[in-house]
Amino acid sequence: MKQPLAYVHPDAQIADNVVIEPFVTIDKNVVIEEGTRIGSNVTILEGAHIGKNCKIFPGAVIAAVPQDLKFKGEKSLVRIGDNTTIRECATINRGTAAKGITEVGNNCLIMAYAHIAHDCSVGNNCIITNACQLAGEVVVEDYAILGGMTAVHQFCHIGRHAMIQGGSLIGKDVPPYVKAGRLPLAYAGVNSIGLRRRGFENDKINEIQDIYRILYQSKLNVSDAISRIEAEMPASRERDEIILFVRNSKRGIMKGYLGQTKEA
Repeated sequence: MKQPLAYVHPDAQIADNVVIEPFVTIDKNVVIEEGTRIGSNVTILEGAHIGKNCKIFPGAVIAAVPQDLKFKGEKSLVRIGDNTTIRECATINRGTAAKGITEVGNNCLIMAYAHIAHDCSVGNNCIITNACQLAGEVVVEDYAILGGMTAVHQFCHIGRHAMIQGGSLIGKDVPPYVKAGRLPLAYAGVNSIGLRRRGFENDKINEIQDIYRILYQSKLNVSDAISRIEAEMPASRERDEIILFVRNSKRGIMKGYLGQTKEA
């Protein structure tokens, strides 16, 4: 259902049951799949592909050109998965020659005034809360939650199931399954409450906690801690995921916290 006061480029591919409210602008080379609702004053520019049953609230801007001085007008994309909600005035820029695409997965909630810059990759079931700012080429993996007004430096990597305190400044990679907070950003325990809500058994949560005790509380450097984890902890998906994340970190992982309190 398209309002007569909306502008939709004739080359845009819009499913029949998409709802488009007044004063929306939809450019060429845009695909919007069935069941999606586009609120008033939303701007969707060239290169956007929006999945099924999404909700985009007034004032959001999707697929604007990157805020990157290296951008030379190359063709690039924004891809939004299914069942994702994008709240008021959020902005998602399209990719550059670096990767060519900015991606947000399925079942995500992107809250008001959040910004997702060029070439970012946001996984499935993520929550990017109010006024979060993701610089270029940031990776946020599945089920991560970023508290309000969090700022993420370019190229940073945030692991699965991580929980970030509001107002955080992220300049290092945040490993999976952890809580991160304080200033400067530091390890604040395992995200045990979130993991329980997602079906992790206590034995598995305890295993993850044991891994991070070695990594962050054994007073070993990162390389020695990883070697000890490999030697002492039985192989599992979670153990191997943490080891691989740390070894592949290009910016280095966030530090531990000397005043560590008991984990939740």
